[in-house]
Amino acid sequence: MFLNQTIEYAFRAMAYLAIQEKQTPLRAKDLASYTDVPLPYLSKIMRRLVTAGLLASHKGHGGGFQLAKSPQQIRFLDILQALDYPLQPNRCAFGWGNCDLQNPCPLHQSWSNLNEKLKTWAETNTLASLTSQQNTPPTQKTLEKE
Repeated sequence: MFLNQTIEYAFRAMAYLAIQEKQTPLRAKDLASYTDVPLPYLSKIMRRLVTAGLLASHKGHGGGFQLAKSPQQIRFLDILQALDYPLQPNRCAFGWGNCDLQNPCPLHQSWSNLNEKLKTWAETNTLASLTSQQNTPPTQKTLEKE
């Protein structure tokens, strides 16, 4: 149930795009640099998010990636689903298949509670919730000065 590296990288990229003052396309190379995600890995993630309709991809000069919807319309659950993250309530923490109250693994109750809290958080929080909680992200000009 813990978030894997793919999900972490997707959250980083989507969060970075969401908190940009100007919603203009950002090159994958720049996004990879700003979020400290390896470019080949990020490119695969971005393709999946484009396919899911969460990102728009623009080719050519001035191209790149940008959110396909407003940050208010993109829930964290949408990102998890786009990347096939398993949010099954009876997924066994031990990998024993499905477990439930009648056939629990040693971690069943705690694991189920944690999984349910993650699902509730992902359903109710959008990328827009980040804009009120964040510091201003570095801009390209800021990074060029460093």
